[in-house]
Amino acid sequence: MSEYDVVVIGSGPGGYVCAIRMAQLGFKTAIVEKYPTLGGTCLNVGCIPSKAWLESSERFYDASHHFADHGIETGKVKVDISKMSARVQKVVSDTCGGIDFLMKKNKIEVLRGVGSLKDKNTVVVKGEKEIEVKAKNIVLATGSKPSTLPFIKLDKERVITSTEALKLEEVPKHLVVIGGGVIGLEMGQVFLRLGAKVSVVEYADSMIAAMDSELGKNLQRVLKKQGMEFYAGHGVTSVERKGKKVTVVAKKNKDGKEVKIESDYCLVAVGRRPFTDGLGLENAGVQVDERGVVVTDHNLQTSVPNIYAIGDIVKGPMLAHKAEEEGVYVAELLAGQKPHLNYNLIPGVVYTWPEVSSVGQTEEQLKASKVPYKKGSFPFKASGRARAGNESDGLIKVLAHKDTDEILGVHMIGPRCADLIGEAVVAMEFRASAEDIARICHGHPTYTESFKEACLAATEDRAIHI
Repeated sequence: MSEYDVVVIGSGPGGYVCAIRMAQLGFKTAIVEKYPTLGGTCLNVGCIPSKAWLESSERFYDASHHFADHGIETGKVKVDISKMSARVQKVVSDTCGGIDFLMKKNKIEVLRGVGSLKDKNTVVVKGEKEIEVKAKNIVLATGSKPSTLPFIKLDKERVITSTEALKLEEVPKHLVVIGGGVIGLEMGQVFLRLGAKVSVVEYADSMIAAMDSELGKNLQRVLKKQGMEFYAGHGVTSVERKGKKVTVVAKKNKDGKEVKIESDYCLVAVGRRPFTDGLGLENAGVQVDERGVVVTDHNLQTSVPNIYAIGDIVKGPMLAHKAEEEGVYVAELLAGQKPHLNYNLIPGVVYTWPEVSSVGQTEEQLKASKVPYKKGSFPFKASGRARAGNESDGLIKVLAHKDTDEILGVHMIGPRCADLIGEAVVAMEFRASAEDIARICHGHPTYTESFKEACLAATEDRAIHI
């Protein structure tokens, strides 16, 4: 029986990054993966293919709608969905190959099969053969699966999750999206750009409800301008499929008024749930809460001292970058180091266009906790760089403490905001004030100047270009 210092179960962003850091620190490491390719949901049926679809669909949409604004005449452009899909799969395949290379480079043993706990030091791997391996420490990184509503039957043909949406072989005529969160809006915009009618049904009163409300309102306005249809504040009561037709019925929360939407596809995007099915947690005594989340302490240690859990199966936002940081944290902790992980500064990003990003506290949270704050906003329509790029929708909002000027939250919607949020995270990690950023020279003309201008606005309302 093989013995390892560490066995990681699951090769998503949390798992494979954890394994690499373990190996770098000198631990004899193995990683268990049940699927043919490494990378987990993010790489195979999540972050990477969805971004590839967003990129391709945006190119098509720009050619169809915006090239003429730049003096480029293209004639009628067409979508070849099979070629577009092939490009997406190549991106996924190439990236998977990169992770395979990293496993070999770091001398990490990849164990193919379904991993489960036999006891606190033994992992059973059921692949072509069933084997058992011993581990001094075990890291659980099995990720999450799409959630659904109890009354919705997912047939994975017409009533689908994001996994199936990424592999559709045709553009829907009418796609109904249940859920106005990150996944629903990203995939909704992909098919909207490619020619589908898209209707979004969201229980909350605004889209991306977990983010600052100003972002949700602005994103909904822009997407509506692009042609997306919204039913905010509506609860779905039934989803029925007959042949190639899917009927979604929803009721308005305020007055109970019913709406019936007929479509050919329904994407259910109501969140995700921790995936620990068949993991054998009970065999080792690992505790989970009533929602299926693995219970951990502040060091990501489970109820069993040598077993750790990271990523989507523990509390906190289900984000790949959060899982990666947790994987590194556990590795460095086991090596006797003093790792650092600030859960208050994990950025959230929505890869629609305009992009949306956020870090720190929202205005609603500051009001609820009675923290004295001030804010500064800067619209992209006042940015020369944004106007040059024909990308003037959106704004950057900075929230700072009223007395100390420390930045408490930054919320963005607009061009390149997925990347722009990085500067805000660095600033807040080092507890910068709004004036600290306002006094730093930013290149001109750049999108980053808008962050500086928002900080100027938060500092004595002295933005230059508004």
